[in-house]
Amino acid sequence: MTDLKALIAEPLGSIITELSAEDIRALLEYPPNPDMGDVALPCFQLSKVLRRSPVQIAEELAKEFPASPMVERVEAVKGYLNVFIDQGAFAQALVSDILDEETQYGSSAEGKGKTVVIDYSAPNIAKPFHIGHLRSTVIGKALYNIHAFMGYTCVGINHLGDWGTQFGKLIVAYKKWGSKEAVEEGLIGALMELYVRFHDEAEKDPSLDEEARQWFVKMEHGDEEALSLWKWMMEISLEEFKKIYALLDVDFESWAGESFYEDKMDAVVEDLTQKGLLTESEGAQIVDLSKYDMPPCLIVKTDGSTLYATRDIAAAMYRKKTYDFDKCLYVAGVTQSLHFQQWFKVVEMMGYEWAQDLYHVPFGTVSMGGEKLSTRKGKVVLLDELFGRAVTKTLATIEEKNPALPDKEEVARQMGVGAIVFSDLSSNRIKDVSFSWDEILNFDGETGPYVQYTHARAGSVLRKAGEEPVPDIDGSLLTDAESRALLKTLYLFPERVRQAMEDREPSIVTRYLVDLAQSFNRFYHEHSILVDDTGLRAARLALTACTRRVLRTGLTLIGLAAPERV
Repeated sequence: MTDLKALIAEPLGSIITELSAEDIRALLEYPPNPDMGDVALPCFQLSKVLRRSPVQIAEELAKEFPASPMVERVEAVKGYLNVFIDQGAFAQALVSDILDEETQYGSSAEGKGKTVVIDYSAPNIAKPFHIGHLRSTVIGKALYNIHAFMGYTCVGINHLGDWGTQFGKLIVAYKKWGSKEAVEEGLIGALMELYVRFHDEAEKDPSLDEEARQWFVKMEHGDEEALSLWKWMMEISLEEFKKIYALLDVDFESWAGESFYEDKMDAVVEDLTQKGLLTESEGAQIVDLSKYDMPPCLIVKTDGSTLYATRDIAAAMYRKKTYDFDKCLYVAGVTQSLHFQQWFKVVEMMGYEWAQDLYHVPFGTVSMGGEKLSTRKGKVVLLDELFGRAVTKTLATIEEKNPALPDKEEVARQMGVGAIVFSDLSSNRIKDVSFSWDEILNFDGETGPYVQYTHARAGSVLRKAGEEPVPDIDGSLLTDAESRALLKTLYLFPERVRQAMEDREPSIVTRYLVDLAQSFNRFYHEHSILVDDTGLRAARLALTACTRRVLRTGLTLIGLAAPERV
């Protein structure tokens, strides 16, 4: 791919010998106004190095800049070196890059030979899949896709919440108020009702909590009845979860949940003990983190049981041994930030250099009307209901506007689910979300359906043309304002994907897709594509094909389908 910044940094590096071409490239920027050039070098930071004013530096560089087939001219303006690219040559090179069947535009081999483990989704067994789980799932899947696109071997792990006292609570509730028939009929919804009822009853009778703890102790000690009920609830939950994952086209290389690490935590405690890191505190075993300005990390409770931190350390050690990862990402809510900081630090204190390869990818909380979601209070929005309503609304729109559309039910599913996913990924992941039915089911404006529709529109133009777009075009025919803007947006795709990977921020790709769709629609409305002039027709068809290809790639990266017709 033609790298404009590298193309400009290289000759500048031969002039500014005090800096490397790579250092110069990092200083280059894209001006917001095309009148200020296509790429600009602010010379202010160079003043200290070159001991001249920014204005003098820019003027000298403009005089000494060597001729290049891709560069039309350079100008020095108020301390900036503005570089204007030859638009015809740029258009021809970019279209050829995108339409080249030997490469996938925007992808990279930089991750080749490297492995990234991504721990995401992780719903709790026997609790319904609700809107609060959506964020981890779609952010994690997008990061998985983006890393794979950049050449990494990806391992998706669904660290299921399949162990703990909540199962003791469910067993108590089931034995007191439930039945096999009712649960098998209501499935995970019935389990949720039992869970909510337990907490209601426990407020009146606190002895129920102790009874639940005893049932969990039985599970830990291999009691046949307790484990049988636990496995049954697991099967019901996973069957329901996999329906949601199928809608989202999500799967995992590993479904190992918390229970998988039960027999691996003694080794962690032993390792910490041998390294002298454990301290007794009121009968519990902790790792003192006071010199790092953090509360102690609790490893073993007073009753001898282990905690989330112990289990997470055991899981990280297992994953390093099993996958030998170069990066391990944990896509979990911002409220868990301290938890990750603590046990990451403990792994570092244990002497494992790979602790630096552990990353928490936090995201904001989801609330309803300002109130926190709560399964135990039954205050949740179930994903099957949310997706159902989105698909129904989309199908109604299709029936109204294009009733003869082939496979309209499948297209409605792709666009309805896509609207929800796109909405979730459209803003910075750290931003808190207040759930609103009206907002999330509003498909007007900068939405997933808008981008999907634009992809379908570009495809429609290409089908109507009835000819295969060719990369060998006359780029000088794509120098009008709308074509130039579209080409510039297309050019930025690889940079945006890399930035999304480095920042672990899928919304960068999502926002880019809106920009690309808007840019194409301006081009589409201002210029006829299927004109009689064969050269111009070929150039505009090629540009349309480029847009369609990048839209499809970008939608795939964030987990959306790209329907051919809508």
